Amino acid sequence: MTAALTMTASILKLRIGSFVALAALVGIVTGGGEMGWIEALVFTLAVLGASGAAGAFNHYFERESDRLMARTAMRPFASGKLKPGAIWPLTFTALLAASLVMGWSVGGMLAALLVFCGAFTYGVVYTLWLKRRTVWNVVIGGAAGSFALLAGAAAAAPEFGPVLAPVPVILSAMLFLWTPPHFWALAAAKGADYERAGIPMLPVVTGPEVWGPVIFSHVLVLVLISFGPLLYGLGPLYGLCAALGGALFLRSSWRLLRCPERRNAMATFRASLFHFALVSAGVLLDGVARWVS
Repeated sequence: MTAALTMTASILKLRIGSFVALAALVGIVTGGGEMGWIEALVFTLAVLGASGAAGAFNHYFERESDRLMARTAMRPFASGKLKPGAIWPLTFTALLAASLVMGWSVGGMLAALLVFCGAFTYGVVYTLWLKRRTVWNVVIGGAAGSFALLAGAAAAAPEFGPVLAPVPVILSAMLFLWTPPHFWALAAAKGADYERAGIPMLPVVTGPEVWGPVIFSHVLVLVLISFGPLLYGLGPLYGLCAALGGALFLRSSWRLLRCPERRNAMATFRASLFHFALVSAGVLLDGVARWVS
């Protein structure tokens, strides 16, 4: 039973999916509407399901290249634990469809459409079209998480139609800028893996004199943008979390710029996770404080 659950979590990329679902929850909290907690939970699970379907597509269609990378060689399809067949894409499509219906039932059509855009961006645009063709793969693929945050905002305030509140728009822009340095830092640490698999990540096709400043400049801009919500009503709890997460991310990316070693790349990768978690925690804490008051 434990092995089956572990394999399912791996196939659906639930670690990534949990961050995408958290982004949707951040969108719900900052969307400006009054969504009940049950509806919010249902919508967040719908986003998790759609993200899982996209992650499963990624696992299935990248099984050959995954075998060439040490960190992905033991994934179920890459390792041969699961055999390829038409049933898998059909199953993943069914999961995506069910998740979209689930999201639509509590969040409306615009929210469901944005959830679909996020899953399509990751599962098709990034996985099938961009990943092996261009160094801009994770830049454009980073829109997947931004769509989830906007979807949460649209679900929370469907009466706004296509016009979303400024805070989720700012945070979605921050998330769009967050994704490239997050993955570039990982690629800088594990460049040999990506090179063997033929994936043109920025740290694989350029030297540290190029990717070091690019990573740092992305982090600098996204940290500055992360303070934007303070201009639209978010309070000191959010500001404190954004400042702490931003300081950690900036410090690690500066060290990577000055000394492009593997340990500094992994430190920057971990700092990116802390930054995302702290900014999200700041939004949620701010929402709880407003609710209590």
